[in-house]
Amino acid sequence: MRSIDIHPTAIVDDGAGTRVWHWAHISGGANIGERCSFGQNVFVGNDVLIGNNVKVQNNVSIYDAVTLEDDVFCGPSMVFTNVYNPRCAIARKDEYRTTLIKKGATLGANCTIVCGVTVGEFAFVAAGAVINRDVKPYALMAGVPARQIGWMSEFGEKLALPLTGDGQATCPNTGKQYTLTNGNCHIASTQP
Repeated sequence: MRSIDIHPTAIVDDGAGTRVWHWAHISGGANIGERCSFGQNVFVGNDVLIGNNVKVQNNVSIYDAVTLEDDVFCGPSMVFTNVYNPRCAIARKDEYRTTLIKKGATLGANCTIVCGVTVGEFAFVAAGAVINRDVKPYALMAGVPARQIGWMSEFGEKLALPLTGDGQATCPNTGKQYTLTNGNCHIASTQP
């Protein structure tokens, strides 16, 4: 049996099946995994796919055409968009751009994710950053518009790797090895 904890001020259409805090609205068409948490004043649209163990902090709206894979963290008041050039007087619902946030990514407080991008696995977007292009897995992004300033481990620790080229680093907390090859970061193979 699944347990559901929904505050009485939340509006939850049928099918949410997760933990929802005060004054949130989860639309009935949203597809939401297990062990998720939605803070106060969160909105989730109908055409949204959310994986397992996703945490959405207060004041976040997840609009149609957004997918959050497992273990994604959305910081307080971060922003998703779904139309690239909105105008009030022009209907553009048929122009929604798909946004994909991959497994384990962190989206910091007050950051903005411009529609149509993919944020790679375990990437880390700093507070207040504006993402307007795809982000590599494990990349640390900051600024407006955001630029890559480093690499992050799956644990959320900055890795001592160059931005480009080749290199190796160890997560100071877990001891897991990471390799940078041709400007792309990945976990070092444990195979002999």
